Amino acid sequence: MDLTQKHCVPCEGGVSPFDPANANMWLRNVKGWRLIIGGKKIQKDFIFKNFMEAISFVSKIAEIAEAEDHHPDLLIHSYKKLRVTLMTHAIGGLSENDFILAAKIDKLQSV
Repeated sequence: MDLTQKHCVPCEGGVSPFDPANANMWLRNVKGWRLIIGGKKIQKDFIFKNFMEAISFVSKIAEIAEAEDHHPDLLIHSYKKLRVTLMTHAIGGLSENDFILAAKIDKLQSV
């Protein structure tokens, strides 16, 4: 399934987050991401050559996140490392949107 061709759907709550089994199934569609917090979030670490390369990647993520209206938590640490964490805040867990955005973030690295 090519998640990069899909778009995030606004979520205002009222739906259940993925259970761990369902989250693990979706996790197969995105490489290098891992489940954290009991399957409520997915996370991936990226390492760049320097601080400015990390910042440039964050800017690209921001553009996609705004376009999809689905926003990750971003942490730059050790000056060239980036940790991206995704969850659907309105439902307190994972939804298809998280995996769509993860796939689009991954595609940035191949561009």
